[in-house]
Amino acid sequence: MGKILRETAKPSSSSCSPSSSSEPATTSSTSITETVKGSHQFKITGYSLSKGIGIGKYIASDIFSVGGYDWAIYFYPDGKSVEDNATYVSLFIALASEGADVRALFELTLLDQSGKERHKVHSHFERTLESGPYTLKYRGSMWGYKRFFKRTALETSDYLKDDCLSVNCSVGVVRSHTEGPKIYSIAIPPSNIGHQFGQLLETGIGNDVSFEVDGEVFNAHKLVLAARSPVFRAQLFGPMKDHNTRCIKVEDMEVPVFKALLHFIYWDSLPDMQELTGMNTKWATTLMAQHLLAAADRYALERLRLICEASLCEDVAINTVATTLALAEQHHCFQLKAVCLKFIATSENLRAVMQTDGFEYLKESCPPVLTELLEYVARFTEHSDFMCKHRNEAILDGSDINGRRVKQRL
Repeated sequence: MGKILRETAKPSSSSCSPSSSSEPATTSSTSITETVKGSHQFKITGYSLSKGIGIGKYIASDIFSVGGYDWAIYFYPDGKSVEDNATYVSLFIALASEGADVRALFELTLLDQSGKERHKVHSHFERTLESGPYTLKYRGSMWGYKRFFKRTALETSDYLKDDCLSVNCSVGVVRSHTEGPKIYSIAIPPSNIGHQFGQLLETGIGNDVSFEVDGEVFNAHKLVLAARSPVFRAQLFGPMKDHNTRCIKVEDMEVPVFKALLHFIYWDSLPDMQELTGMNTKWATTLMAQHLLAAADRYALERLRLICEASLCEDVAINTVATTLALAEQHHCFQLKAVCLKFIATSENLRAVMQTDGFEYLKESCPPVLTELLEYVARFTEHSDFMCKHRNEAILDGSDINGRRVKQRL
């Protein structure tokens, strides 16, 4: 019987098979551990009535969620431990949902209600922890302090005001995830929803409401206005809505201001003020910002109100600061008010501001502000005199204002 011989080809040096010397593929991944943070403020009114509730019994806050878990603050007016015999109040943060090995960072703050900001803070955040984040293993697990504050000291402190305590709790749930190399590259364009709504205003497609402002008519869309402004929502759809919602007359507002208001509602940005007013001066821009701030407050457009407040803070001037101060008082713009008071209080500005028509308007429209202004000027002058006195003493004493000795120059 004959044999069948098979010839096996030898590998050629020019073969396409991978070389044993080729470098292996390299991949990478990253483990990221971070905290998902949230906070809750718990106000305890009627503190004196809560005393005597019993040791180990607590007053609980409403449940709040952070990092996918529910939490609650427990306050023990008579303390948590029998051995302390109600000498201390206790404060804890508790896991209020099911969870196993929830790792978290905490901060409990008893707020100082005197305005001195001497809060009592116990915090995990921004400090090195020897054993890492705290672990809660089941619903009802707690972190906090049995001896948070001695009751006798608490009841005579600035933390208790009008029989009320205020507690702030911050929770940071620790989470880890691993990121590998991306196998895609998709360029996501920026949002253009503002442009799309702006085009809706400009084309007028589907408009169903009109506004008459100083004889000029503007068309708009009820749903867009209602979505952006709670005032428009009530006016157009609320139980007390205007009977004639087809054409609404707007009183006490100039045409350029209403144009800018509509532009912001649709575009979520401000138009070119100089183009809108036809005037290329800072005074005109400031005046427009003043009117627009009042309009924003009128229609509860908070973002627009803050934009106008920030703009006015940047452009405080002699001839407009008094009217801006009146505006800040009327519309509760506290930061703008502080900027105006500080500007007016300087000796070189005060006399000039008092000569403006705006100051007369301020006196007529907001008399209480004049009292605040006088107090601010008095404090400013007192501070300036104090600094000047110490600077002169430093020169005579041969030291600088920080108390360091300096060599006298001849």
